[in-house]
Amino acid sequence: MRYSFIIPVYNRPDEVDELLESLTRQTEKDFEVIVVEDGSSVPCKEVVERYADCLDIHYYNKPNSGPGQTRNYGSERSNGEYLIILDSDCILPEGYLAAVGAELQRERADAFGGPDRAHESFSDVQKAINYAMTSFFTTGGIRGGKKKMDKFYPRSFNMGVRAEVYKALGGFSKMRFGEDIDFSIRIFKGGYACRLFPEAWVWHKRRTDLKKFFKQVHNSGIARINLYKKYPESLKIVHLLPAVFTLGVLFLLLGSLVCAWSLSLLLLFAVIICIDSTLQNRSLKIGLLSIVASSIQLTGYGTGFLRAWWKRCVLKKDEFAAFEKNFYK
Repeated sequence: MRYSFIIPVYNRPDEVDELLESLTRQTEKDFEVIVVEDGSSVPCKEVVERYADCLDIHYYNKPNSGPGQTRNYGSERSNGEYLIILDSDCILPEGYLAAVGAELQRERADAFGGPDRAHESFSDVQKAINYAMTSFFTTGGIRGGKKKMDKFYPRSFNMGVRAEVYKALGGFSKMRFGEDIDFSIRIFKGGYACRLFPEAWVWHKRRTDLKKFFKQVHNSGIARINLYKKYPESLKIVHLLPAVFTLGVLFLLLGSLVCAWSLSLLLLFAVIICIDSTLQNRSLKIGLLSIVASSIQLTGYGTGFLRAWWKRCVLKKDEFAAFEKNFYK
């Protein structure tokens, strides 16, 4: 068998339904699907059973241990040459596997990943969050498949890896957050070939509201310092930018008490984000929401980064994370 899709899920039966439906429309059919329920209180077993006649699908239910260990559980029960790991809130275009196959035929890869996009059916908030996570002005375009400010590290929402490489690396670590970057770093350290497949993109719903989005990016900032403590060489200038932005915003807000013109830089940032997002999404409303989402993306990550830097690098405390009870929410 060529491919095994590994899908960890926690209390998201409706999203799993959409993902599985998109898998039935793939033009490439040589694959199996492994759905692993991570201790859900709202299981998706009935949803999975509806696809038993049209997909080679396997369902497992296990106690909650987080997404990394759940992916490992699924991979141990897979049969594919390549494992393709997806978040349950993704939807695949019908040519996804064909694009993966074309890239693998063109040039060998031990691991790969693809970008994500916002579907037309997504809410305006989801589209604004998608903009914040893929725009050059917020992430350098790293998540959107554009020319990168840093080399490409596959993320677990859309990641492929040769099964034998996954096994050799021991799968995902027990890190609660940043475990996908930890895995990608180990791929590079192992000397394996890793590439971006620009056409193997997915529609990715991400978080459904701004409060949940803040929690997600805040923990991403914390995870970056946790990764730095394990792999000091992994910290790049691009990872410092949200913290610099956060401190800059604080400085400008304090400066506005003396000189109101200090706020002009923040206004310029808002105008650039609004215009760029409005043009991309063809909606002024999404453009305005993107100002909020982009500010949350940068300051959420930045405050998490600074918080972890203070605790782990200055106070020398152990690894930690915030909002752990809300990881999947």
